[in-house]
Amino acid sequence: MSQDAHAAKKRRMNASMESQPSFLDDLEMLQETNQATKVFQQIEADEVMNYTTQSPVVRFFGITEAGNSVICHVTGFLPYFYVPAPMGFRIEQINAFQTALEAGIEKANSVVKVEWKMRESIYGYHGGEQSAFLKITLRDPKHIAAAKRTVEKGLSFAGFKDWTAQTFESNLAYLLRFMIDCKVSGANWIELPAGAYMMRNDYNSNAQINVEISYDKMISHQPEGEWSKIAPLRIMSFDIECAGRKGIFPEAKIDPVIQIATMVTAQGDSKPFIRNVMVLNTCAHIVGTHTQSFDREEALLEAWSDFVRRVDPDVVIGYNTSNFDFPYLLDRAKHLGVTKFPFLGRLNDVRTEAKDTKFSSKAYGNRENKAINLDGRIQLDMLQVMQRDYKLRSYTLNAVCAQFLGEQKEDVHHSIITELQNGNEETRRRLAIYCLKDAYLPQRLMDKLMCLINYIEMARVTGVPFNYLLARGQQIKVVSQLYRKAFEQGFVIPAINSQGMDDQYEGATVIEPRRGYYDVPIATLDFASLYPSIMMAHNLCYTTLLSPSIIQKYNLVKDVDYVVTPNNDSFVTASKRKGVLPIILEDLLSARKRAKSDLKKETDPFKRAVLDGRQLALKISANSVYGFTGATVGKLPCLQISSSVTAYGRVMIERTKQEVEAKYTVENGYTHTAEVIYGDTDSVMVKFGVKSLKEAMDLGREAAAFVTTKFVRPINLEFEKTVRRDNCRLVQNVIDTCLRKILIDRDVIGAQEY
Repeated sequence: MSQDAHAAKKRRMNASMESQPSFLDDLEMLQETNQATKVFQQIEADEVMNYTTQSPVVRFFGITEAGNSVICHVTGFLPYFYVPAPMGFRIEQINAFQTALEAGIEKANSVVKVEWKMRESIYGYHGGEQSAFLKITLRDPKHIAAAKRTVEKGLSFAGFKDWTAQTFESNLAYLLRFMIDCKVSGANWIELPAGAYMMRNDYNSNAQINVEISYDKMISHQPEGEWSKIAPLRIMSFDIECAGRKGIFPEAKIDPVIQIATMVTAQGDSKPFIRNVMVLNTCAHIVGTHTQSFDREEALLEAWSDFVRRVDPDVVIGYNTSNFDFPYLLDRAKHLGVTKFPFLGRLNDVRTEAKDTKFSSKAYGNRENKAINLDGRIQLDMLQVMQRDYKLRSYTLNAVCAQFLGEQKEDVHHSIITELQNGNEETRRRLAIYCLKDAYLPQRLMDKLMCLINYIEMARVTGVPFNYLLARGQQIKVVSQLYRKAFEQGFVIPAINSQGMDDQYEGATVIEPRRGYYDVPIATLDFASLYPSIMMAHNLCYTTLLSPSIIQKYNLVKDVDYVVTPNNDSFVTASKRKGVLPIILEDLLSARKRAKSDLKKETDPFKRAVLDGRQLALKISANSVYGFTGATVGKLPCLQISSSVTAYGRVMIERTKQEVEAKYTVENGYTHTAEVIYGDTDSVMVKFGVKSLKEAMDLGREAAAFVTTKFVRPINLEFEKTVRRDNCRLVQNVIDTCLRKILIDRDVIGAQEY
């Protein structure tokens, strides 16, 4: 039997629900040699310091195509950043510079080497001329902050006194630096060539395959073609029930955990292959479910912890598990002295803990959550997913399931849970069925909304580790893409100490609405991906931004070599230099076009889901780039870009209004004169005056094509429809009823009276 087949056999579970799978009784660490090439999809990445070798290590947790869990330790990659070489600096002064820098860091041997490199700053157009930079390589990522402070504070060496400089790329996290330089994207496939890695037998991990490899020996596959596949991830969804006191929310130090229901499903399957419920006290038989009864709560908790380690899930999901289920279980186990409980990740010596975290972003607002470390396992709390990705009136599991699944939870009110538990085995069975459904619903939600696939594709598109997607905002995704493209083209990015700026810029245009009831169809003309299109059409980028001195230095000619935006900022044309941001946007949107094209041809449901997730991730990613440049408290703000984009947008909306109202007139042979009754950011609403819906739609398409010819490609005006929704239920009901009376019943008076 081959090693992979042996591993697969160990990983496989008996699908029978009547008895506990034999896999759970004898899972053991696989002992293998390094003679076979190994390929796995990494699902989580982190960094640690090996204090024996005094060097950083990147850890990838992943899954092979056969379904075996992997932990891969990647060694040898060292952190670095850049500083501009001082004026008059000579290569032979590098040793003196290194000695002075190390003294400032106050850590012996912290600087591994300093190299002379020719690079170009990404900020501003420099005519393609590169400058001298010093690339500083350090032994420990933690030393970068001290080195940065030393350079910014002032350094004296070899005739230079109190020399200071702005640092470049000193604020990029070590893990992202590694992934960018080694061309590793989020959730992609890694190949370990035969003979290039070694097996580890340190048993600090319960993953089935434990390996180590040098960073320059591994092969990273881009997530395209055959490498866009997804490994057979094992997904565990769970829910707990507590016996609370009447009218009081459960407290871990007082109220016992009485049931834990767990479902385990293979990615791509619609039904779980393990249905397990652990019950305190006896429980009547539930068909298709492995039911375990316990006399003591301590035994129940220990059994579930052991169950998690033996099942070895790749993805752990639930509903409000981060803020309730996990913290409650951990606190309860601590209170009862169940010392073996809090080891739920893939690292045997790392305790699972619940830590308070605060998250703040413009897109998602302020959030306070608990962070649970399940090293090596993806954690998706479906409540947090819903709150991030959907605007709903209520986020209870009942409301969310009614909205997306068309069904609700079992009819067991929380006030009778303790009563059911204290009854007999039949009442506990009723409670167990309720608990099992609550464990299954998050899985159903995740499948229906393709959350896992969409997040995997977002990680792949933006190049960030999967775990960044729920813990970080939008900026980090753009940072990753920007650094990747800059790395390819020899640019270096300044580390800006952004404290927020007072500079403000004018936003989008809103054409004052002509209020009233229109009994004729209104056409909506919408600019497709307006802000990304503007950035591509006019080559707006950090690398193309011009200053008056540079225009003069290179004798640049207006409207030939550069354009002046409506905001009076100057950018070189694509014929002089194609901007990095437009290249990123073109890559994203062309990749989206390919994904949508492949989606139309694909028949396999699972591959269709992957492609749909990919095209959505590409769209969101493209739309995030503009916001990144306008974030004054950000990694690389550039208000000249963001204000120019909105200025172009304002001009285009006004121009669209003028063109439509000038062309579609009675004088030009049309039956009515068109009137733009509203415009906002990227769309205008047009009253062509025609009575039939078909005529309005035909004129809308014609007008969109006509106006598109007036703008620089790839700007494209489309005929679109629009949907409006208000959050307040009262407002929604009033508007819905009024619109129904006006539009369907044609009863204007009835709407007014209502």
